[in-house]
Amino acid sequence: MFLTHHKTADGPRWALDNKFLPRGLTLAALLALPQASLVNLLKSLPVGEGAYGELLPPLEPTQEVWGSGVTYLRSREARKAESTIGDVYQRVYDAPRPEIFFKSIGWRAVGHGQAVRIREDTRWNVPEPELTLVINAHEEIIGYTVGNDMSSRDIEGENPLYLPQAKTYNGSCAVGPGIEIAEASTLTDLTIQLEIRRAGAVAFSGETSTRNIKRPFSELVDYLCRELDFPHGAFLMTGTGIVPPDDFTLATGDVIQVTIGGRTLENQVG
Repeated sequence: MFLTHHKTADGPRWALDNKFLPRGLTLAALLALPQASLVNLLKSLPVGEGAYGELLPPLEPTQEVWGSGVTYLRSREARKAESTIGDVYQRVYDAPRPEIFFKSIGWRAVGHGQAVRIREDTRWNVPEPELTLVINAHEEIIGYTVGNDMSSRDIEGENPLYLPQAKTYNGSCAVGPGIEIAEASTLTDLTIQLEIRRAGAVAFSGETSTRNIKRPFSELVDYLCRELDFPHGAFLMTGTGIVPPDDFTLATGDVIQVTIGGRTLENQVG
């Protein structure tokens, strides 16, 4: 089952497998349900006409997107290389407690086909393709969406305390094209692909798999929810295993494609 969020003349509407769901149905209401109840409800809801309209990010304005850092070996190596305090990344990679950080509120996120940005006060920027878990109010993983955790490597590399500025700014969080409803156990061996096109040519491409992640998804969710309640659900990016080489930086006009489990999120750098 695949949920998408659409812009219509009558306001945002949710669709299931490309058919509109009843008007007024919200993702917050769906994510307030236990996973089994959610699946049963989606199976029983009447569906209407074929979905149309611009795709919106598959979340609602007050829902939150969080991030996880240094969960893949490739990410640890890249962070050590860029940082003047390299051992901090080795420590967090090996530590019992993962790195969890706030990424975006829902109204600031962008969706499939919308523009992402690079900060004007940086010189070294990359996309970070990440499986993004969709979590309900009961701390259950009900599925996933595709995420792009845009990052300013030079800002974070200068000082790890600058992480919020490197990670959170206008146009830094892209998610979409929709939510794949799935059991958490099916998410542990998904292929993640990144392609960056510049002037019509491939400037960088890479591939990894969620089987290379160091930490179980349940562990990341547990730490996120230990002292936080999410009555309307939450989204958790799970880290990146694809990092372009140190001589690569994004440029305005680049087209970023992230594909996970056959679902593709595409954004142009505005």
